[in-house]
Amino acid sequence: MPILSRLLVAAAIIVGASTTADAGTLLEPSLHLKRSTTAGETRVALTLDACGGRADNRILSALVDNNIPATIFVTGLWLKRNKVAFAIMRAHPDLFEIEDHGARHVPAVETPVRVYGIRAAGSLEAVDAEVKDGAAAIEKAGGDAPRWFRGATAKYSTTSMKEIQGLGFRVAGYSINADGGSLLPAAATEKRVAAAKDGDVIIAHINQPSHSAGAGLVKGLLALKARGVTFVRLQDADETGS
Repeated sequence: MPILSRLLVAAAIIVGASTTADAGTLLEPSLHLKRSTTAGETRVALTLDACGGRADNRILSALVDNNIPATIFVTGLWLKRNKVAFAIMRAHPDLFEIEDHGARHVPAVETPVRVYGIRAAGSLEAVDAEVKDGAAAIEKAGGDAPRWFRGATAKYSTTSMKEIQGLGFRVAGYSINADGGSLLPAAATEKRVAAAKDGDVIIAHINQPSHSAGAGLVKGLLALKARGVTFVRLQDADETGS
């Protein structure tokens, strides 16, 4: 077999194995708010992941200027690099709920797999450390003790989900993936956000200021506001559905 053919076959095997390990055996929990009991009201929860990198001030400024609440999942890595942005969030406790996205942004899975190319924690002890150290980083930075956890990639095993819940955290799923890991173009992100319905929980990212998805997110959120949508944080939604 020619060398190129062998390489293509090997690549196909690797991709197939990765797909099976990443998507086929792991859980990606959904989350909805309980439907509003007020006639005509549409409630939506905006959740934003701050994985690493820098704060996207296009999004942060839009949320503050337009009085749009959000639940922000931060990592210990992001907190170290974005003290000014975190100070802005803390200065607006009526808008921002800060929750746990882990210490080092590694998938909270106890088996040695890669999820979207990111090496998982690899043991329950490492899952515990990712969750606990992420929460400790928030408190050390001056935030309140988090009650929700969302791991890197938002994928888990059944075992790791039970472990996280046993530590006293709720696992934060979502119903709308707004920006495809911040990789979608602005127009696609805007369209997904603007289509949100009552009870939806949106996930997007606030750590990629150079990506066009952030601009699309802002436009989508402003479209929802213009529709009269009520934005709520997870802590303000007394009950959530699956």
